[in-house]
Amino acid sequence: MQRDFKIAPSILSADFARLGEEVESVIQCGADFVHFDVMDNHYVPNLTFGPVICESLRNYGIEAPIDVHLMVEPVDRLISDFAKAGATYISFHPEATEDISTTLNLIKEEGCKCGLAINPDTPLSFIEDHLESIDIITMMSVFPGFAGQSFIPEVLDKLTLTRQMIDDSNRDIYLEIDGGVKADNIGDIAKYGADVFVSGSGIFGTEDYQKTIDTMRDNLSAA
Repeated sequence: MQRDFKIAPSILSADFARLGEEVESVIQCGADFVHFDVMDNHYVPNLTFGPVICESLRNYGIEAPIDVHLMVEPVDRLISDFAKAGATYISFHPEATEDISTTLNLIKEEGCKCGLAINPDTPLSFIEDHLESIDIITMMSVFPGFAGQSFIPEVLDKLTLTRQMIDDSNRDIYLEIDGGVKADNIGDIAKYGADVFVSGSGIFGTEDYQKTIDTMRDNLSAA
């Protein structure tokens, strides 16, 4: 059966002077989701953007699903704000909340789909314990905090194990890979079980978004 692959450009690598145009362009070129890497200079050593950017893109006319990855601690305070701003998915790191179930339920109560983000050194037990409650799993293939990092190949084994968990659960859960994804490795990564591919500089750092995304699609179709 053909898998339903999704390409999710990360706006962290976009040109913020013309962000609306940038996002509109990658969507028109065939991207599926808009990925938000939200950093707080606390949980990770960098500071990016908040809900106002999400709201601004919705007001600009962006209708694609917005996939918010919260690299913040604590997380609960921002959930309502991002939900009201137009987020579709909200994921967070299990280490960044006092109670994972409470935070997952809060996301659902706000009308968004919920997920967990798993660092390269985070045990998969967090997923096993909450598999019945989540809609998306973000597997980090870099350590969070900075754009443009290289893919950590050791994460591929965790990706395969997580795909098996999802398949065994018979639940409709996206398995997202985030970090170092580019046109030349996306097909190989897909073979390990991912179906959503976050790419920042791998898309926004190229000269021709259409050519890049088309190449990604071609490589995914061969996976």
